[in-house]
Amino acid sequence: MRTLISTAFISLDGVVEAPGGEPGYRNSGWTFKHTEFLPEAFDIKGREQKEATAMLMGRISYEAFSPVWPDMADFADYKVMPKYVVSTTLTEDDLVSNWGETTILRSLDEVAALKETEGGPIIVHGSASLNQALSDAGLIDRYHLLVFPLLLGAGKRLFSTADNDTRKLELVEHEVYANGLQKQVFDVVH
Repeated sequence: MRTLISTAFISLDGVVEAPGGEPGYRNSGWTFKHTEFLPEAFDIKGREQKEATAMLMGRISYEAFSPVWPDMADFADYKVMPKYVVSTTLTEDDLVSNWGETTILRSLDEVAALKETEGGPIIVHGSASLNQALSDAGLIDRYHLLVFPLLLGAGKRLFSTADNDTRKLELVEHEVYANGLQKQVFDVVH
C-alpha cells in the first residue's frame, strides 16, 4: 500500500488557508509576512519532492498551483510527477498541458484505490477541504507540518470539526528553529 502524506504550513491555531499570498483571503501570505525566513526550516520541502512519487490535491489547490508551479524551478521535481486531482466538477479540458500527467479522481473511494496501487508515497499539498475529508476517512498515513508561531484566528483549518473517534499519532521527527517555526512529522497509528 502507498503512503499518503499530508504536508502543510499551519498556524498554531490550525489555519492552513492562503499561506503563499493567494489573493482574496484575510491573512494571505502569512508564512513570510511575520516569520523570519530560515532556509534550514524548509529543508523538508525539498526532501518531499525527492521522496514522493505522485501528488494529490483538490480542485481549488490545483487551480491555484497549475498556472504557477510548472514554471518554478523550486518545484521542478513535481512537474514530471504524476498528479491526481480530486474533484466532482473539473473536466479534462480544465487541466493544464505543461504540468505532466494529471488524472481526475471523482471520490475518496478512488483515492483509497490509488493507495492500493504499486508505487511510492503520494504527497498532498494545500487542499484544506480534501485534507479534512481524507483524515476523516482514515486515508492519511503521515503528516509533515511546519507550524508557524502565529494565531491567525480565521481561515480554513487542516482538521475538520467532525465528531471522530480519537486517532493516535506517533511523532517520528521534529525540530524547532530560531524563528519559532516547528517541524513536526507524525505517523498515523492505524
